[in-house]
Amino acid sequence: MHATLIEAFARLGPVEVLRMLWPCCVLFVAAYLIGSVPFSYIIARAVSGEDITEHGTGNVGAMNVRRTTGSWFWFSMAMLADAFKGFVPTLAVVIVPPIFIERSLVDGFVWMTNPTLTPLVGVAVFGPATVVVGCVLGHNYSLWLSLAKRRVIGGKGLATGGGALLAYNWRYFVVAMVVGLLTIAFTRYMMAGQVAAVVALPIYAVAAHQRDTLFVTILAIVVYARHHHRFVGLIRGREPRMYVEDRMGPRG
Repeated sequence: MHATLIEAFARLGPVEVLRMLWPCCVLFVAAYLIGSVPFSYIIARAVSGEDITEHGTGNVGAMNVRRTTGSWFWFSMAMLADAFKGFVPTLAVVIVPPIFIERSLVDGFVWMTNPTLTPLVGVAVFGPATVVVGCVLGHNYSLWLSLAKRRVIGGKGLATGGGALLAYNWRYFVVAMVVGLLTIAFTRYMMAGQVAAVVALPIYAVAAHQRDTLFVTILAIVVYARHHHRFVGLIRGREPRMYVEDRMGPRG
């Protein structure tokens, strides 16, 4: 986001701020509900009849589908399903607003004198980041699964976050993939690669002077929060290498 746009946003009155941000609040709720759909849980239950939360780490994610079903095919299907629930909503918000509002109107501040444009500008400027965070939070803290299990439960946000970032800015996706895979290749620890991919995002954003560094940092914190317990275990030597089989590693 341009610094001048931030300054203009700071000069808006409360009514204008509300008019600009309410569509993003709606988008966030919708993205959270979509992200909450527990595809990995559904796939594992449909294929094996097993409850994914009772196997492996208990995590509702693609690798735990592999541990539950013993199948790399269903791992791939779960990975794609979780990625698409981040990719599709984010891509929609990236593509649709420019159809209704030109970027020149945003950068030229024409919207400040036209209340009708204000909500569209809010979606164009803040919408993609809002949807990315909403999808990842939904995956990590699934409303549907938490209601069914009567406890807060979800995944770790890597596949969903990766799909969302691919639609939001493919460079972030590439950075996370390259750093994560190289770290796994060198250390043979999946957890190390996952955390390295997350940490690489804000580092890249700062190094590349990206305007959305704050957003990327918040996203990294959200994803890392679900990895913290196991990452501490890795540091303390309790994390197994290449944890792909059921019953061979820690919960969490």
